[in-house]
Amino acid sequence: MAGYVKRYNPERKSDWNYGGSKWRLSRSKIELFTECPRCFYLDNKLGTGRPRGPAFTLNIAVDALLKREFDAHRLKKTAHPLMKKYKVDAVPFQHELMDVWRENFKGMEYFDKATGIAISGAIDDVWVKPSGALIVVDYKATSKNEVIETLADSSWEQQYKRQMGVYQWLLRKNGFEVDTLGYFVYANADGDKEAFDGKLEFDITLVPCEGESKWIDDIIPRIKETLESDRLPPIGEFCEFCQYREYAAKKLQAVAAKKPSSQTSAKSATLGI
Repeated sequence: MAGYVKRYNPERKSDWNYGGSKWRLSRSKIELFTECPRCFYLDNKLGTGRPRGPAFTLNIAVDALLKREFDAHRLKKTAHPLMKKYKVDAVPFQHELMDVWRENFKGMEYFDKATGIAISGAIDDVWVKPSGALIVVDYKATSKNEVIETLADSSWEQQYKRQMGVYQWLLRKNGFEVDTLGYFVYANADGDKEAFDGKLEFDITLVPCEGESKWIDDIIPRIKETLESDRLPPIGEFCEFCQYREYAAKKLQAVAAKKPSSQTSAKSATLGI
């Protein structure tokens, strides 16, 4: 690992862009479109995505452990203690494609014939009620002082409702009966201990969420229209990335303009203009 330097790649391989064999309209890409159509276009049509932040490896570890824990009950067809605690009459759902549904870059897929777009989403878990209706479940890991039992006071509430809605929509499109009420399994790390002692303790809560799906059938044609256009779409109202690009470009151009004309070309190349 010594000497490894992570570098930003501004040019993704074309088969991962819109029209390429590996491109799918994922749940996260739909969310990106709702946040900023221009960033979405730059990413999916032009192949230059936003710089990625560091991987949340602790969250990944919590996800893996929760999946392992619920899978043990899936095999036995028994309810997890968390289900019993919150009086959710269900057991983890058994299906031959469950591992595919949960895998990043694969997930559950639906091909929309009207637009010719394959929509996908990686689902953390699915539970099933005695009636046969499925419950979408997503795992979250965080560290907050208060007990997490509702999304009402979270700035992520609307995003999480859309996330839940996309997963529910995908299951319905694949022919399953789906309950409108889904759940987030929240692992909240306790940071109020006197000492670390080489371990983190988590409070696990089950947070209900009514998924929102009605908007999805309307947004897919809009996404298709945007991807087929040669015009840049508008900037998202609160997009920090677009705001950064705009201000950075102006300031770099201002610096370049101050240089003597004989030096401008060489300095502009250095500044990336």
